[in-house]
Amino acid sequence: MKSLDASARGVFLITVTPFTDSGVLDLASTDRMVDFCLEAGVTGLTVLGIMGEATKLTAEESRLFVKQVLVRVAGRVPVVVGASAPGFAPMRELTDSVMAMGAAGVMVAPPSTLRTDDQIAAYFEMVQETLGAQVPWVLQDHPVSTGVQMSSGVIQRIVKQAAGCVMLKHEDCPGLAKLAAVRAAFPSAASTSGRGLSILTGNGGGLFLPEELSRGADGAMTGFAYPEMMVDVCRAHASGDIERAHDLFDAYLPLARYEQQAGIGLAVRKHLLAERGVIASAAIRKPGPKLSTADLADIARLTARQTRRLAEIG
Repeated sequence: MKSLDASARGVFLITVTPFTDSGVLDLASTDRMVDFCLEAGVTGLTVLGIMGEATKLTAEESRLFVKQVLVRVAGRVPVVVGASAPGFAPMRELTDSVMAMGAAGVMVAPPSTLRTDDQIAAYFEMVQETLGAQVPWVLQDHPVSTGVQMSSGVIQRIVKQAAGCVMLKHEDCPGLAKLAAVRAAFPSAASTSGRGLSILTGNGGGLFLPEELSRGADGAMTGFAYPEMMVDVCRAHASGDIERAHDLFDAYLPLARYEQQAGIGLAVRKHLLAERGVIASAAIRKPGPKLSTADLADIARLTARQTRRLAEIG
């Protein structure tokens, strides 16, 4: 497996974690999910993210799930593993384990206790020391879930002091100006000058993906029940067909928006994946939300309308 580096681009899909109706890890569905993602054209996978219900897994389950994904991927695309933890010992333990299995890198978000720029920078200096020089890692900037506000300045400070930080997962919203500032400081790996940095955006379902690509993002690292949308938008944008990128995005937008509702978003995503035959059950490990009859009716209407819009744009 090729290690993660600053040249990473395209779509690194944040995967769900499939469970049976009784809440047990569903490894058969995990295999189907990996196949589905690869067939959709993703360039990488990210597991044990926030929407992957990582905090509901035991340490043993986390390793088992990662191993299943890596075996199924068989080196075809890089796999990033979420390694955020309350302490550095479990972060290092999980990192060592998944890197030995063949993961391409890990992703780390700041803990909610950090408040000042100096605290944030010092924390990620310790992350670099903990992971070691040989482990490439992703800096996850997701203030909605962490409560930690990282300015473009502190992100630049972290990247400059941490040689292993090769990617920013940009999830701040509104964040287009912030993204552009970080890109100006760290050119795309395609540039011949300065240190490169891959920037993948994570605003749920790619809700601002066309604009983020225009501001310098290299692609997306987020989840959506229709990963082919993000793949096709990134391809169209990279080829210079910006209008087609927006047309494709527009066709999926109502459903992507619906999937990003606070509280029930993961339930919507898993329901759609089950409807598409990707996973056997839409179960969320407790505690978790359940969709109402009205929710299901909304989803059916939105998917039907999406099918019509895609037919219209060809």
